[in-house]
Amino acid sequence: MSSSGIIGESRVNDPVTIVIFGATGDLTHRKLIPALYIAFIQDMLPGKFTIVGFARRDYDDAAFQGMMAESIKEFSRIPTEDEAVERFVKHIHYHKGDISSDAAYDELRYKFEDVERFPENRLFYLSIIPDLFETAVRSLKRSRLVDAPGGKQWSRVVIEKPFGRDLESAISLNNTLLQYLDESQIYRIDHYLGKETVQNILSFRFANAIFEPVFNRSYVDHIQITAAETVGMEKGRGGYYDEYGALRDMVTNHLLQLLCLVTMEAPGDLSAESIRNEKVKVLNAMKLDVRKNISDAVCRGQYGGGMDETGKEIKGYLDEDRINPDSDTDTFTAMRLSINNWRWAGVPILLRTGKRMAKKTTEVAVQFKVPPLQLFQQVQCEDDVCDITRIKPNTLIFRIQPNEGIFLKVGTKRPGMRFVVEDVKMDFSYSGKWRNSLPEAYERLLLDTLHGDSTLFTRSDEVAAEWNVVQPILDNLDRLKPYSYEPGEWGAPEADWLFHGVEGKWRNK
Repeated sequence: MSSSGIIGESRVNDPVTIVIFGATGDLTHRKLIPALYIAFIQDMLPGKFTIVGFARRDYDDAAFQGMMAESIKEFSRIPTEDEAVERFVKHIHYHKGDISSDAAYDELRYKFEDVERFPENRLFYLSIIPDLFETAVRSLKRSRLVDAPGGKQWSRVVIEKPFGRDLESAISLNNTLLQYLDESQIYRIDHYLGKETVQNILSFRFANAIFEPVFNRSYVDHIQITAAETVGMEKGRGGYYDEYGALRDMVTNHLLQLLCLVTMEAPGDLSAESIRNEKVKVLNAMKLDVRKNISDAVCRGQYGGGMDETGKEIKGYLDEDRINPDSDTDTFTAMRLSINNWRWAGVPILLRTGKRMAKKTTEVAVQFKVPPLQLFQQVQCEDDVCDITRIKPNTLIFRIQPNEGIFLKVGTKRPGMRFVVEDVKMDFSYSGKWRNSLPEAYERLLLDTLHGDSTLFTRSDEVAAEWNVVQPILDNLDRLKPYSYEPGEWGAPEADWLFHGVEGKWRNK
């Protein structure tokens, strides 16, 4: 077992049976099976492993194997070879059953008595709707498909987001799961934490002595995090999204996890417990930066109709399929937070996320304060034409997607007779350094679960701390009706107000 998901290991040695609940769903086709295939061809899976798809549809092994082979060829990030795909899919079996039926689990238990075909170490991946988490875990325990920790064989359960709808339901779900499983057996997955640039935030901060000393209130003016998407409710996603919205779908996992990595204190070591302890500490210090009213710190939006660049009509959110025509679900949420600890007191934290925005991008931008004595003139130039502007602050940017990389904006003297400063960008991009495609997040996270490494997964108290940050928003939705914004904009323009008193504005780039 590796000591840290940051360090990681290569090959998994323990024979294992991987059971995917919801095996006919989109996640299995697009992410899980292609990720396991890549681990297989890179010799990272054990010599003996079996994958079992668990779903209600009427397939046999051969039909399911054929479907998975097609998914691998379509969605693998690296070129596939028919012979390798054929060898891999021979490890795949199908189990027809209803998640709510005790008989389905008993039949699975009977099947698993053949330990030569189905190794006794077991990983259960719950790619199912949240309402069925408790049912699945309770049934796994009742049918003795999961073993208690500490024995010869191990059992682990991976749970997809969303983990609860609010603080109360998240705590209730945690308590329910812990009736049947030990905390060490539960892997709450957040695929953002498997992304290369996200993991690089920690190494950039704590492996470089020149940067960590300036990550504090003395030098940082503000931090802003953006996760913007251009898509709407394609692929029938409206039914799910209308129940959760941008806040629940993105903030209470992805964005707060990014913020933790940027603002947490240095862990004592790279063990899972040390890293997660520091994340919980900084989450417990976070709160909405409310001055008088909660609307000072929160802006919600909902996209209306419009036209794309080609003149094609774009439906407004209320006109999308499977959306309640009276819905006030947020498709855009922006907020201003503060962190009440010695390092970050007084530094505004700005978060925003949304659908139908101007550009698909996810980034963390740390903007530093301007020099106290402005000795130089700043210019902004296009070719040889330059205009005098205000002095520009240094900005450190972690680009999560697309064009992954880390960029630092600094001021340097512009060549010529005049002594003026111009912004330049120091650029470390993954595409410029490495030609190979980056591993998919699920490739890393699935291997971590097989190694028993929980570093990049959220702990129960971490989940509760995340919900505690945003619970005041959920308690005041009647006072935070969403503003309308046009598709192709950077969300609701009213979110600009969150920058009051801050030297800067949203990075609409």
